[in-house]
Amino acid sequence: MSTTSEPTARRRGAAAGTPKPGAASRPGLILAFLCVAGFMTFLDVSIVNVSLPTIERELHITQTVLQYVVTTYGTVLGGFLLLGGRLADALGRRRMLQAGLAVFALASLGAGLAHGPVMLVTARGAQGLGSAFIAPAALSLLTNTFAEGPARTRALGVWGGISGVASVAGVIAGGLLTEGPGWRWIFFINVPIGLAAAAAAPLIVPESRDTAWRRGFDVAGAVVLTAGLVLLIWTLGQAITWTWASAKTIGCLITVAVLLAGFAAIERRASAPLIPLSIFRLRVMRTANMTAVAMFGTLVTLFFFASLYMQQVLGYSPVRTGLAYVPIAVIVSVGAGISQGLVTKVAAKPVLIAGLVLAAAGLVLLWRVPVHASYPADILPAFLAGGLGLGLAFVPVQVAAFGGVAKSDSGLAAGLINTSQEAGGALGVAIAATIAFARVPALTRWAGGDPARILAARASVFHEAFLVGAGFAVFGVLVALTLPMLRASGDGPGPAAL
Repeated sequence: MSTTSEPTARRRGAAAGTPKPGAASRPGLILAFLCVAGFMTFLDVSIVNVSLPTIERELHITQTVLQYVVTTYGTVLGGFLLLGGRLADALGRRRMLQAGLAVFALASLGAGLAHGPVMLVTARGAQGLGSAFIAPAALSLLTNTFAEGPARTRALGVWGGISGVASVAGVIAGGLLTEGPGWRWIFFINVPIGLAAAAAAPLIVPESRDTAWRRGFDVAGAVVLTAGLVLLIWTLGQAITWTWASAKTIGCLITVAVLLAGFAAIERRASAPLIPLSIFRLRVMRTANMTAVAMFGTLVTLFFFASLYMQQVLGYSPVRTGLAYVPIAVIVSVGAGISQGLVTKVAAKPVLIAGLVLAAAGLVLLWRVPVHASYPADILPAFLAGGLGLGLAFVPVQVAAFGGVAKSDSGLAAGLINTSQEAGGALGVAIAATIAFARVPALTRWAGGDPARILAARASVFHEAFLVGAGFAVFGVLVALTLPMLRASGDGPGPAAL
């Protein structure tokens, strides 16, 4: 999730609200508190990946359904993110932060107690809803605490760095908890932290809201958009068993089209639409969001299927799998640092394209990983190439997302790029799983009971998924080629045309 944007409260010149007295005297404490809240939600994106094979085995979940453990979280988060920002601006940012923390904690409890796939996937969706309240509220509170200038820039840098630290901590913690007290603790650990943070928020964070807000909330738009995305992802998974030509698949796809068309109709008529459709007339912004969908489809596909490959084909333990991800997390941070300097000198477009090409190369290398692979010789080069490429691409896609967007619409642009990233990750896994897992029945018949053939069949399925992930990156390159030359301005995330 991108977190280097102006708060939604600044959108269209809205009043940002005034923090209570005392905020200026304890900005470090407020920043630390908000980072804890953000860290918890960022951690939950990566911590579940290493646990997937264990969850699959203990809950007897098929691999077709397993993808929903990942995709439901991202889909609900993306669908309600813009509404969460609007609610925080109007009802109170601290209040929505507290509500989000409480929902996230209780949903985590439900996920940890899950006795089957339906309960687990439902709880993951509720976690996504909690995160959709936490993320925009926390970021708005941060930017209200720190005045525009060097102080805010440093605070945003710390906030942005939390996502990278959380990705490393998540995969390691996921392995340690899964192999130690059990996979349920990857969710239980959120419960005391989330509830304690919700209770402590009034003691640490001053309330703020947009006192000029007089419009309604587009709840209908958020519900219809999320319903359409969830149904689309579920249909993609079910098409493996239903077949694409079945009446069920066709009927669900028609329903998805109706829901998305209904969302567009709602947005045209709403007094305060979630996404004013006129924003899509900005070609640079539109193209950047399409690129973000492809880029995060690549990223989440890599993490999802690499976790399964290392444990189910290479025989890695959960802890070893978690540690195997450390180099990719580090190189992503390195790539992002390099990119941040390059986009101000050589423009965003070539940096973005170079990053996506490297990401595609990393996925192609994983496509070629043998059944009896060596980590240093086979896995590590793929992780380094893919991680460096994704790190390089993160910053320029943010720069492009603000292309031609007025400062009064920066909050809307920020919400859109976050929504594109979350939806792209969920759709990427769903599409890759649909294509790859469709071959499972035929490969199972071919393998029979031969252990060597079974291993080869598994590897073949995951190889195909990696190739699909590479295809997402290539699609991102093709879309990025249509961008103009943009570079980051020295004052903020917005670009300046060269």
